[in-house]
Amino acid sequence: MHALGTHLLVELHGCDPDKLKHVDIVRDTMVSAARACKATVVDVAFHEFNPFGVSGVVVIAESHLSIHTWPEYRYAALDIFTCGTVIKPQEAVEHIALRFGCATPSIVEVKRGVIPGASRKLPHKIPADRPAKASRRPLVAVPS
Repeated sequence: MHALGTHLLVELHGCDPDKLKHVDIVRDTMVSAARACKATVVDVAFHEFNPFGVSGVVVIAESHLSIHTWPEYRYAALDIFTCGTVIKPQEAVEHIALRFGCATPSIVEVKRGVIPGASRKLPHKIPADRPAKASRRPLVAVPS
């Protein structure tokens, strides 16, 4: 089976709640995890909730790493989606689990971009019969 990417859905239980509730710690952990697995960081956006919890995403050239934390439950939900074969998303999981004190992360791996009929590794190029830039329209009208 040839896929464009790998998506890891990760459950982190038993984490250090003090690390999960501070946006600076969570952001630094996620960015350093992206770098540890040799991803190219493109953008970073994180938010700290009141009274606690953090949500954020590290956009990488190869896709993204995202997290949502519940310090009161010592829990974090993590998504790591990478395209290609160079990046090793498991290394990012190991880095994050270690930093948050999670001894046994639960991981579900999903292959993304499995193209019907593709019998070989798929190239990353735009087919000649498709325009290079498709215009995007919003799904819902936004009032101005």
